[in-house]
Amino acid sequence: MEKEEFNLEKLKKEYETFKPKYNLPEFSELNKLFDIEEIDQNSDYILRKIRRAMSEKTSGYLRFIETLLNPSNAPIFFFKLVKKLENEDKEFLSKVYDTLGNFEIEIISLELEYSEEKEAEFIKKVYNTFNDEIKGNFIKIIKRLENGDNDKRKESSNSYFG
Repeated sequence: MEKEEFNLEKLKKEYETFKPKYNLPEFSELNKLFDIEEIDQNSDYILRKIRRAMSEKTSGYLRFIETLLNPSNAPIFFFKLVKKLENEDKEFLSKVYDTLGNFEIEIISLELEYSEEKEAEFIKKVYNTFNDEIKGNFIKIIKRLENGDNDKRKESSNSYFG
């Protein structure tokens, strides 16, 4: 346990060397959203490692949204979720999908050619986008998907299935 705490402190200290140079967000705030404490800090490219941890999260969200917007090959469970979405939800999810898709393209570029400055800019951009544009509305949609009992689009019990 002490070793893990030491590594986390080492990571925080290393991050703090880049924070003022690139005007990066607070470590704790970045960690809350993207679990950057779990990265392996045995690297000369710590910003790349942080960006990759963030990329894993954004890719997961992208796949989830893709399944909601196009559930053709999704498990049946997702069809019930899609019925709970309002048109505004779908519009928002579509915009987020485009944003996350653009991040995926940028990630490929960053993987092919390392630049400390570009890694830092990407970290800031993704963090700010999530905080300012995505997180609040996404949470509301997730809560709506979780709440099956209050679904105003409930199927009628008199439905005919055959």
